[in-house]
Amino acid sequence: MSSQEEILSDGRFSCVTRDPRFWEMPEKERKIKIDKRFRAMFYDKKFKLKYTVDKRGRPVNYTSTEDLRKFYALSESDSDLSENDSKEHTEKKKKKKKAKPKGEADS
Repeated sequence: MSSQEEILSDGRFSCVTRDPRFWEMPEKERKIKIDKRFRAMFYDKKFKLKYTVDKRGRPVNYTSTEDLRKFYALSESDSDLSENDSKEHTEKKKKKKKAKPKGEADS
């Protein structure tokens, strides 16, 4: 018998399996719903931090936007809007990048 099974079969801890305080939280309820007003935090540079080491000094390579996506989700009604807005946002960036070299070549 594994230690987990021994704990669950022990009479002293049998109430733990039936107590809702110890149940795992559902995936839908785990993330906080974000309104469309705050959807910019997923792609805005102000909210993006690049980490090179973790809290123990080990090298890592991730940004704070990954944490934002881990803990926050767009509300159901705004999720369709956010996908369209993110596409428009990337298209605007591409247009700006393409427009700059043309302007620099003329001057």
